[in-house]
Amino acid sequence: MKKTDVLVIGGSAAGIVTALTGKNQYPEKDFLVIRKEKEVVVPCGIPYIFGTLESSSQNVIPDVGLEKAGINLIIGEVIEIDPENKTCLLADGEKIGYEKLVLAIGSIPVKPNWLNGKDLDNVFIVPKDKEYLDRMIRKLQDKQKIVVIGGGFIGVEISDELKKQGKDVTVVEILPHILGAVFDKELATKAEEILIDRGVKVEAGVGIQELCGNGKVTSVKLQDGRELEADAVILSMGYKPNVDLAEKAGIKTNELGFIVADQFLRTHTPDIFAVGDCAEKRDFITNKPIGAMLASTACAEARVTGMNLFILETVRTFSGTISNFATALGDHSFGVAGITEDNARAEGFDIITALFEGVDHHPGKLPGTHKQTVKLVVAKDSGLILGGSVFGSHSAGEIVNVIGLAIQNKMTVSSLLTMQIGTPPLLTAPPTAYPLIKAAELALKKTHSNA
Repeated sequence: MKKTDVLVIGGSAAGIVTALTGKNQYPEKDFLVIRKEKEVVVPCGIPYIFGTLESSSQNVIPDVGLEKAGINLIIGEVIEIDPENKTCLLADGEKIGYEKLVLAIGSIPVKPNWLNGKDLDNVFIVPKDKEYLDRMIRKLQDKQKIVVIGGGFIGVEISDELKKQGKDVTVVEILPHILGAVFDKELATKAEEILIDRGVKVEAGVGIQELCGNGKVTSVKLQDGRELEADAVILSMGYKPNVDLAEKAGIKTNELGFIVADQFLRTHTPDIFAVGDCAEKRDFITNKPIGAMLASTACAEARVTGMNLFILETVRTFSGTISNFATALGDHSFGVAGITEDNARAEGFDIITALFEGVDHHPGKLPGTHKQTVKLVVAKDSGLILGGSVFGSHSAGEIVNVIGLAIQNKMTVSSLLTMQIGTPPLLTAPPTAYPLIKAAELALKKTHSNA
C-alpha cells in the first residue's frame, strides 16, 4: 500500500493551493494530489470558452506548479475513505494511506429531480469538466435558439458569450431581475438593461414548468403557460456541494449540505480537513451558514489549511466568508462585497446607505473615461462598513476588493475617509471626487444627521 503524509482529494483551485501552501510550509512532508480530470479548467473562466476564448484549452490550470514544487499527482477517483485506518480506496483498487487528508472535492451543478425533460438531448449543465464542456460546445455549434435557465453569474456570462456567436439567446430567471440574488435592485436592474441592450432576451420574474420535446428538447414551458422555442437548453440553476464521498465516510455535514469545518478548516473527523466549495461557509457579518461558492474564498481557505496541517497557528484562522462577486458585460462591470441593503434589513440591522456617482479617470474628458457608481451599506450607530457595491468600468472589481478588505478589517466610514490613496489620472478617479471616499463621506453625513 502506498503511503503519503498529506493526501489531497481534488485538483482544482482549493486542492492546488492547499498542496502548494502546505508543501511550502512543510517542505519535508510528502504531498499527493488525486483528481479525476486529466486537465483542470479555471472555474471562473468557463463561460468564456463559449465565445471569447478560442477553445477550452486556453482555460486550463497547468500542472507545472505542482511538478516544480515536488508534489505528486495521480489521475484517478477515490471511491472510499476509511478514517479509522487512515486509508483511501481508488476505483482501480489501489489503497493509499495518509497522515493528513484534505477534501477539496468541490461542487456539482444542480439538475432538479422535479424538472420534467431534464434528460432530453441538447439539455446541458455547466460542470467543471473539460471533456463534457468540449462536447457541449461542439453540439451547440449548429443550435440557434438557446434558452438559459438561471440568471446568476454563470447563466448571464454564458448568455452574453453565446450572443457574441450570433445565437438567439433567452435567459429565464425566477427572481424579479437577473443577478438579483447578489445585487440590490438598482444594480440588478442596470445589469439587466445592459444584457438586453447587448441582444440577450430576458424573461425575469417567472419560473419554468418543464422542458418539452420527444427525445430532444424543443421548447421550455414557463410557469405562466407560455412556451419558448429552444434548440438547446442550458441549466444554470446553481451548484451543490459534492459531499457523497465524505458522507459515506461518516464525515459530518451541516443543514445546507456542506462539510462542517472549524476556523482551521478541520472537520469533526480527526486529521481530515475540508476546503473550497464542499466546505461549510459562515457569513463574515452574521456568522450564519451560507452557500457561497467562490474560487477566491476557496483559495483563502486552502492557504489557511496548508499552513495549519501539522501545527496550528492562531493568527491564521479563517473568520468568515465575505461574499465578493463581480462580473462584466462588455465595457460595464458590476461588483458587490459583504451584505446587501436588502439582506441587511432582512437580518434586522439598523443601517444607512450612501450612493455616489463619479468617473474612473480624471479629467473626465480623457478617452475611455467611464462612470463609476459606489454604494455603501453602513451600520448606523457604529459606522462599520457592512457591504458595498460598484457599477462602472473594469476597475470595479478592484474597488470591490478594497470594500471587502474594509469589511474584513472592520473599518468604519471615518477610516475610509482618511484612507491614503494614489490617483493617477489615466487609472483612477480624481482625488477630489473618488467615488468610494465620497460615498463614505455621504454615509458619515447621514449617520450624523440621524444621530
